[in-house]
Amino acid sequence: MHRRHLLKASMALAAYTGLSGTGLFAAQALAATADGEAEPFTFDMLKAQAKSLAAQAYVSNKQTLPPTLANMTPQQFNAIGYDANHSLWNDLKGQLDVQFFHVGMGFRTPVRMYSVDAGRKQAREVHFHPPLFDYKNTTVDTSQLKGDLGFAGFKLFKAPKLNRHDVVSFLGASYFRAVDATGQYGLSARGLAIDTYAKKQEEFPDFTKFWFETPSKDSTRFVVYALLDSPSATGAYRFDIDCQAERVVMDIDAHINARQDIEQLGVAPMTSMFSCGNHERRMCDTIHPQIHDSDRLAMWRGNGEWICRPLNNPDRVRFNAFADVDPKGFGLIQTDHDFSNYQDTVDWYHKRPSLWVEPTTAWGEGAIDLIELPTTGETMDNIVAFWTPKTPVKAGDALNFGYKLYWSALAPTGTPLARVAATRSGMGGFVEGWAPGEHYPNVWARRFAVDFTGGGLDSLRTPIEPILTASGGKVQDIQVLELPDIKGFRVLFDWYPTSDSVDPVDMRLFIKTQGRTLSETWLYQYFPPAPEKRKYV
Repeated sequence: MHRRHLLKASMALAAYTGLSGTGLFAAQALAATADGEAEPFTFDMLKAQAKSLAAQAYVSNKQTLPPTLANMTPQQFNAIGYDANHSLWNDLKGQLDVQFFHVGMGFRTPVRMYSVDAGRKQAREVHFHPPLFDYKNTTVDTSQLKGDLGFAGFKLFKAPKLNRHDVVSFLGASYFRAVDATGQYGLSARGLAIDTYAKKQEEFPDFTKFWFETPSKDSTRFVVYALLDSPSATGAYRFDIDCQAERVVMDIDAHINARQDIEQLGVAPMTSMFSCGNHERRMCDTIHPQIHDSDRLAMWRGNGEWICRPLNNPDRVRFNAFADVDPKGFGLIQTDHDFSNYQDTVDWYHKRPSLWVEPTTAWGEGAIDLIELPTTGETMDNIVAFWTPKTPVKAGDALNFGYKLYWSALAPTGTPLARVAATRSGMGGFVEGWAPGEHYPNVWARRFAVDFTGGGLDSLRTPIEPILTASGGKVQDIQVLELPDIKGFRVLFDWYPTSDSVDPVDMRLFIKTQGRTLSETWLYQYFPPAPEKRKYV
């Protein structure tokens, strides 16, 4: 499926919370949800299966769905409810439970589900049956549902008897999401990204099978295994998912096998949306001051440096690679959780969680890659970030990556230095309080304001020195303003073009005092307008 189509379908389901009820077929309860024959299962067996599969030619298992499912709209798809009486651990009546997504619309790959008895090292398949679902409010013609169609994915419920909202969702290709304490879904993660920014069409690997270890009744942690398959790679994944009070933490062990040479391998990929914000107003001609799921890429480099890279909605596709060795962490962060800065009563952007990656094995040399796509609205994810190993991946290679994913309001860790609190930009070339052309020559420039807070700035008694560089043009009129209201400082400067070039300009800024670094590093990529647009109206 083309990236735009897949993301559109995925975003249409972002607010899906898993309709549950007594179910049209509750009276016809199955003897057991997992009704398959017992078969041996361990993670070592899954890793061996994935490795063996990589030595074979890829065979797509996408199926032709009956018209009543294939022609669905997102609204019709969402109307299919799951009968909670047939949830995977309904009989356990514990803290966790699993329900399944129906196939339909663009979700045509049958995903197989298995219940695991870890003690006996056995698994039983959960087969698709129409009585598992509630079709009473849908347009589905159940007479067309023939055979075992499989499932499209699954959703995990926490305290299902008290809270009917799911907290984890795996749906479409290898995409998955989780929520924090707000219960609001936001950006997505993936099992693997392949050729996202390469000279060929992007490849979307599929999770084709899942195995669920039955948790204890009072547990809020469970383990799920997954088999990944695609033309270029296979994978065996173990997800240890801890549904904490304020966040969801996933401990992931990923074993990847290359079927063929891979130009660009994306590890721990995440996908988000940035339409507009304080520094990027091009697409903000709405009643909303800001529209985004994430506002920055944060990086904790292997050498200990903290980086803040504000996100953009560029006028054309942009790719950046941030080289590193054994990164300590990175993530797409939503730092602003103030409703007044969004004024959104539909998508609730102030409630969106952040996603932070913490490697638990040595990742070696590589780069954190960032792809920013142009978007005209808020229904299309346009931000992608992941880790790419430096060594090219060749057919037959076997790779292992361990990492944790933290789905929480903010990253679980941070620098003791001052942080970038906000980035703003607008017209420049004049003194604040006066407009261009009133008392100043109509000279085009772009003004930037970067606010720093924390790290002891509120008690600092020595002068602050901004260290600022730009890859093109010139910066001038640099000012440092103390802002008691935020207990921090603002660095204000103007950027002037020195040529007609529209190439992106990379800016770098941090603050120090008496030779001591005070803040994380602000990285920004500015896209100058064409010369004919460099004027004030």
